[in-house]
Amino acid sequence: MATQSATLPAARTVAGPRRLNRRALTMVLLVAPAIVLVVLINAYPLVVAASQSIHDGTLIVTGKFVGLANYTDVLGSPRFWKAARFTLIFTVVGVFGSWLVGMGLALLLRTKIPGRSVFKVLLMLPWVVPIVVSSTAWNWLVSTPTSPVPALAAKLGLGDVQILADPVLAAVTVCVFKVWVSFPFMMLMTSAALAAVDHTVYEAAGIDGAGRWQQFVHITLPLISRSTYISWILMTIFCVNDFPTIYLLTAGGPVDATSSLVVLAYRSVFQDLQTGPGVAIAFLMTLVLVVISTTLYRQIRKVDIA
Repeated sequence: MATQSATLPAARTVAGPRRLNRRALTMVLLVAPAIVLVVLINAYPLVVAASQSIHDGTLIVTGKFVGLANYTDVLGSPRFWKAARFTLIFTVVGVFGSWLVGMGLALLLRTKIPGRSVFKVLLMLPWVVPIVVSSTAWNWLVSTPTSPVPALAAKLGLGDVQILADPVLAAVTVCVFKVWVSFPFMMLMTSAALAAVDHTVYEAAGIDGAGRWQQFVHITLPLISRSTYISWILMTIFCVNDFPTIYLLTAGGPVDATSSLVVLAYRSVFQDLQTGPGVAIAFLMTLVLVVISTTLYRQIRKVDIA
């Protein structure tokens, strides 16, 4: 009996790992097809693009191997740095402009105002409406001297204002348009974060004598900081990769004043038929996005809301 009782636990310990190994193997076999499919879908275009960036060819012909010549040519091009500068301005204005507007509206909608639900639906329209429709509407507003905005400027004594023909005004218009189509996303992110904040925290701060601004700076912003960083990461990616917002409104003009890196890459590949430099620009954009996303993600991990 003693021998049997001694061997039973050993048999159970052997059977336990076997069951775990079989279960793990089954799970791996079930997940493996999906993993392989995802890797192939993402890896194949990445490998092909990397190959194109180090060759002097087109979309049809690979061309001869040139190494890092495409990258050095791109980094030495004034056109690239002009596009990079506008991309930086466009991204900073798009991220923080839409965040400020979205956060302000999210805070406003927390108050008890009549028709709050209706306002929420109306404020979502710039994000819900297709970008083609929005860009067409904005073109109608500013594109010609007889459009409403230039006509109003002329009546105010500002002269013949051609917004999309002036480099500075065109850049400002594109940035404002980006804030217009993006603030509803930031409003949703901020509203979701604010909904998780306990109202008793504000009541306790009010009892201690903290004013509205102090509550906002020392309570609201720290408590929604994680959601804020996530929204910044997503909006940065949206802005850097945003092609239709710019191209449908100005096509990158006038004189490349609103040409971002993604527009420049598109022109290099599909208009100039220079695949190598265009893909090299795309890889440089990806590298910058990885650095920015990693930096902001580290800030999320540092946040302590306890």
